[in-house]
Amino acid sequence: MDTIPVTRTPLMWRFMLALARIIVFPLCRLRVSGDIPAGLRRGPLILAANHVSPFDPIVMTAACHKARIAPRFLATGGIFDAPVAGAAMRAAGHIRVDRNTAHVADALPAAARALKDGALVLVYPEGRIGLDPWMWPERGKTGVARMAALSGAPVLPVAQWGAHAVLPYETPKHLLRSLARAVLRRPVVHVRFGAPIDLTGVSGTAGAQAMQATRLIMDGIHDTLVPLRPDEPELPHFIDVTRTADPSRMRPRRPRVTQP
Repeated sequence: MDTIPVTRTPLMWRFMLALARIIVFPLCRLRVSGDIPAGLRRGPLILAANHVSPFDPIVMTAACHKARIAPRFLATGGIFDAPVAGAAMRAAGHIRVDRNTAHVADALPAAARALKDGALVLVYPEGRIGLDPWMWPERGKTGVARMAALSGAPVLPVAQWGAHAVLPYETPKHLLRSLARAVLRRPVVHVRFGAPIDLTGVSGTAGAQAMQATRLIMDGIHDTLVPLRPDEPELPHFIDVTRTADPSRMRPRRPRVTQP
C-alpha cells in the first residue's frame, strides 16, 4: 500500500498513529480487513464509521496506522479544551466539533476545506456512541452527506466491532477495572474498510437529498459491519451492562448481506 506523503502528515499525528498501535496491543487483538482503493488513498476521501465505545478513536487510529493512512478526525470540542490532549489534537491537525453549541456548524466548512485540499477525513455520522438495542448503526446525522456534497469527496464506510468489550459506555468511570479486564482477556476488535458508497443523484445539500444520502451512508456502514458479527445478528455476545439502549434513533432492520 502507498502511504500519504510525509509532508502532508503533521509530526504529532504520525507520533499519535504509532502510539495508538502500542496502546492497543496489550488491550485487544486488533484485526483490520478490507482495503481502500488505490485511487482514493491520497484523498480527498471521507471515512464514515460506526461508534460503539469510548475506545473507538484509539482503535481507529491504530487501524489507520496499520492501513497506512492518516485521516484527520472530527472530534468533540471537549478534547480540544483539555490541557495536553487539546494541544496534541491541534498539532495533529484534527477538526473541532462543538456539539450542542452555536458553533457546531463551523466544523462542516472546515472539513470541506480540508477535503478540497486533498485530505482524508474520518467522522462518526451517528454523532454519538450508538444506543441501538442490538448495537447496529443508528440513523445518522446529515453532516457527512453535506460534507460530501460541498467537497465532492467520495464516502467510504468503515465498520468497527468489539471495542465495547475493552472500554464500556460508562468510561471513564471504573477505568482501571475495565483496563485490567481487557489486559486479561484481550478481546478481538475488528475494523473493516468497506466499498465506496454510490451517492449519484443524491449529492446535493438540500434536505431531502442529504437525508437520502445519509440513509445510503448508514446502509453502507451496516453492510460493512455484517461480516464482523456473523453469529451476532441480534444481541452481541458481550453485553455492555453500562449502556442503556435508546430505540428512538433505530434504523429499519436490513436483510443480512454477505460480503466476501
